[in-house]
Amino acid sequence: MTNHLLDNVMSPEGGIQRGPAVFPPGMGGPPGRSGPPGRPQGGPPPGMGGPPPSGPMAKRLDTLENKTVYLVDIGFGGGYKFMTQLQKWFAQNKPSVTTVLKRKPGNVFSDDKNDLWEEIKANGDAVILGVAG
Repeated sequence: MTNHLLDNVMSPEGGIQRGPAVFPPGMGGPPGRSGPPGRPQGGPPPGMGGPPPSGPMAKRLDTLENKTVYLVDIGFGGGYKFMTQLQKWFAQNKPSVTTVLKRKPGNVFSDDKNDLWEEIKANGDAVILGVAG
């Protein structure tokens, strides 16, 4: 079994931050970096990504104290259970933080244009989109 180490992470400021890639020898790629033959370096696997964010990401909050945080389960297996545990953690450890637990309507893999995102923009200070599985 061969292990592959990822060579990029998403930055809170937006965009992909690249670091040194470490792949097993003989997997192809440009000198000094190697990866599976015929696959571009960085980014999601073919067919698994969309366009990059179209606008700037939200600025990081200085604190969550006295803020409203939406916990959104996107519908992936185990996500709702994880979000309820996260809500309990906030209640025990950050009681000044108001949490609102919601389920994203529609398919887990679709970008639903609906009232949930408008509600979060109007009433929330932050959102945690949950993925589990």
